[in-house]
Amino acid sequence: MKVAGLGFRSGATLEALREVLHLAEAQGGPVDALACLPAKACASALQRLATERGVPVLAVSVEGVATPTQSARIMAMHGTGSVAEAAALVAAGGRARLIVARLSAPDGMATCAMAISEGDME
Repeated sequence: MKVAGLGFRSGATLEALREVLHLAEAQGGPVDALACLPAKACASALQRLATERGVPVLAVSVEGVATPTQSARIMAMHGTGSVAEAAALVAAGGRARLIVARLSAPDGMATCAMAISEGDME
């Protein structure tokens, strides 16, 4: 399974989420699911994006997940260096690996990373 992890501010628009997902998919291909923090899973823009794409939203806990990208602010808030990378890794399962590191939306309101589960690795 290929999962896009999304981190975003509460004011992120559907367009910002679309744009950052498009950037990630340009590098890693289409995804099977979107993943985010439980507190963000019901966000209107995210739900609309998932509906447009026909994929589920997976709400995952990211605290303690090691990520290549490190943000001191995000570490203090969420216990991981990158919400997008951690969400993608957790949602893709056990021995998943990142195939697209954290990317930022042009407006800076959202980030996206992509992971693939072990069974789908080539």
